[in-house]
Amino acid sequence: MKIVTSLSFRGQSREAFEFYARVLGGKITAAMPYGDAPPDMPVGPQYKDWLMHCWLEVGDQAIMGADMDVDWAPNVDKPKNGFDVTLHTDDAAEARRWYDALVEGGKPTMPFGETFWSPGYGGLIDKFGVPWMVNTLPAEGWTPKG
Repeated sequence: MKIVTSLSFRGQSREAFEFYARVLGGKITAAMPYGDAPPDMPVGPQYKDWLMHCWLEVGDQAIMGADMDVDWAPNVDKPKNGFDVTLHTDDAAEARRWYDALVEGGKPTMPFGETFWSPGYGGLIDKFGVPWMVNTLPAEGWTPKG
C-alpha cells in the first residue's frame, strides 16, 4: 500500500509541482490539464490550462495534486488547515536545504533548528499556502545539545 497526499490549488498546480520537483529532486510523471479532458466534461474554457491531475515522484514516494475552483471545492480558497506535508531525512544539512528552499516566499511557523526530538526540525507554510514539516531523524544515541 502507498498513502499519497493530494494537494489542491487554484491554478498554481503546475508552478507548485515544478517548484517541489526542483526542491526535492523529484520528477513530474503526469500533468494533465483540463483542456485535455473529453469535450463533454463540464469545465469552462477558462480552466483549460489548469491541471486536473499532477503526480510528482520523489524516490519511492509521491505527491498528487490538482487545480480546483470554489465551485468544485468550496474551501480551496481558504488557508490549508489540519495537515502538513512532512519530510524526513537522517541528514540535517539536507533537511536545512529543503526547509530554506520551501520557506522562500512563504512563512515560517517554526524556525529550523535543533529540538528535544530532532537535530534539525522546522515548520513552514510555502508560497502556495501548503504547510510543511521538515524533520531530521536522530542517529542512534543522539542527544540534544541544549
